Amino acid sequence: MADTGTQGGETLLFLTDEQLRKGIEAMFFAYRGFTADPDRILDKYGYGRAHHRAIHFINRQPGLTVTTLLDVLGVTKQSLNRVLRTMIEDGLVESRVGRKDKRARHLHLTEAGLALERELSEAQRARMRAAYRTAGPQAVAGFRHVLEAMMDPEIRRHYQTMKDGG
Repeated sequence: MADTGTQGGETLLFLTDEQLRKGIEAMFFAYRGFTADPDRILDKYGYGRAHHRAIHFINRQPGLTVTTLLDVLGVTKQSLNRVLRTMIEDGLVESRVGRKDKRARHLHLTEAGLALERELSEAQRARMRAAYRTAGPQAVAGFRHVLEAMMDPEIRRHYQTMKDGG
């Protein structure tokens, strides 16, 4: 049976356009806060959010292929190549030839890349940790459930693979 509980006097089964608008705006402003600290760090290097996303996923799956990263990020090959080229030139990422398939390029963070990833993720973890503590465990579980429900099926598959993989 569907959840008919209320939260703040709002039923969860029926949401008005105004309630949805408030949720959309909350997402926009939360994302702005979530990216603010990493943006300041990235700016020192002349990098942007595409660099951050690439660093994050290369760290999550060392040896990730360029093809898989393209799929995960949903960007063009040209866009990703530009991002990877700068990070390789700056000594943050290594591209290694595949052992089984010589055409495959496997991506790894260097020590400098790992240090930058730690700096970026710690800034976001601190913000998220504080928000989670304020909201409480039920809200955290509900928030994650809402985010997962908003994902397109292909994106959810990538997310699930990473979530299950550790």
